[in-house]
Amino acid sequence: MSLKIYSTLSRKKESFKPLKKGKVNVFVCGPTVYDFSHLGHAKTYVQFDIIVKYLRHLGYDVFYLQNITDIDDKIIKKSHETGEDWKELSKKYKEFYFEDMNSLGVDSVTKYASATDYIKEIISQVKRLLEKGFAYKISDGYYFDLSKDEDYGKLAKRTTLNAEDSVSRIDENDEKKNPGDFCLWKFKKEGEPSWKTDIGEGRPGWHIEDTAITEKEFGSQYDIHGGGLDLIFPHHEAEIAQMESISGKEPLVRYWMHTGFLNINKEKMSKSKGNFSTIREALKSYDLGILRYLFASTHYRKPLDFSPESLENAKNSYERLKNICENLDDDGKLNEESLGDFEEAMDDDFNTPKALQVLWKLVRDDKAKGKYQVIKKIDEIFGFKILEKTKIELPQELKELADEREICRKNKDWKKADELRNKIKSLGYEILDGKDGWEIKKF
Repeated sequence: MSLKIYSTLSRKKESFKPLKKGKVNVFVCGPTVYDFSHLGHAKTYVQFDIIVKYLRHLGYDVFYLQNITDIDDKIIKKSHETGEDWKELSKKYKEFYFEDMNSLGVDSVTKYASATDYIKEIISQVKRLLEKGFAYKISDGYYFDLSKDEDYGKLAKRTTLNAEDSVSRIDENDEKKNPGDFCLWKFKKEGEPSWKTDIGEGRPGWHIEDTAITEKEFGSQYDIHGGGLDLIFPHHEAEIAQMESISGKEPLVRYWMHTGFLNINKEKMSKSKGNFSTIREALKSYDLGILRYLFASTHYRKPLDFSPESLENAKNSYERLKNICENLDDDGKLNEESLGDFEEAMDDDFNTPKALQVLWKLVRDDKAKGKYQVIKKIDEIFGFKILEKTKIELPQELKELADEREICRKNKDWKKADELRNKIKSLGYEILDGKDGWEIKKF
């Protein structure tokens, strides 16, 4: 089976054929850095981390690009509320985001692109839209004219807002030609950051930063664009309108991929609803393997109902899996059948729940040969770290007993060594002897 990806644009699974053989360009919408990232963000970024790692497993040369929105209405608002300089504020939360991604094992991104590093490219796009008649100027900035784009709405299959859309950046101005027209370049306002340019002093709109970044890094067309469901409209719809109007080429993106929401009480987790838990809060109680297991247990396109119970279930399953896997020996072989079953599951639009079933079946098969190497390959993609030995912080008393026993062994006092082994066992631990000394495991 060859890889098939569900594309939001076509509403069906399509065989994956990159624009350039062996090369895949992936862009995923990154965070707006004005606050700590929450677990809804973590779901999207962990799931795309797995997707990109699987593409690389298949042999593709993947350039994974993610933007960082470091100038935005939300950042300016937070800056005014706290009195902190907007640039320092965004820089601080950008670093926090990188720390969170590192803590989650998200390390597949090739390049993070901050919007403020692409002002020249943004201006170039605004100019070309003006020259081609797709943009116009009013009192507060330059806007995209939706009446000039007959295809607008083809991704979302609509042209009006729904309740679940990301609506925090709707541009209101009575001078607009059409209600849905969105701002490309906002003219300077008192107390707001701005850049001096030949189209006027101001700052970029939200939508245009992404097309400016991707055109610079990928050109006018690329393979995969990802993000949350709430970004389909108007954000991703606006990206299509901008870039396809500039280039005259369709489609901007071959495969549009969108992750389902992380829900709390059947509502999307979001800062605006106040029902969110930050990534760093969750990592205080649950390690990265547990969170990644939770996200992998649900297909990326499906919603995930988050609760203490779902986390505990993931924790229990993950710990059972790790306890088995970290004690496996490598026989140097590769179980081709199990690897093939795993790839078949992942080739079906990255079906991680089905792939997990393959992993569990292999782990539970005591007669299977070559399982270690397959589990290692799966773990490199899923990032569970299930083969890593768990480091136990031993009580001082236990260390002293183990050291004393080691001295007895060296002195060939086997009786005393056995007594100490039994004492260690009574405390709930097993001591193992190796060429490099002792090792203790908890029952």
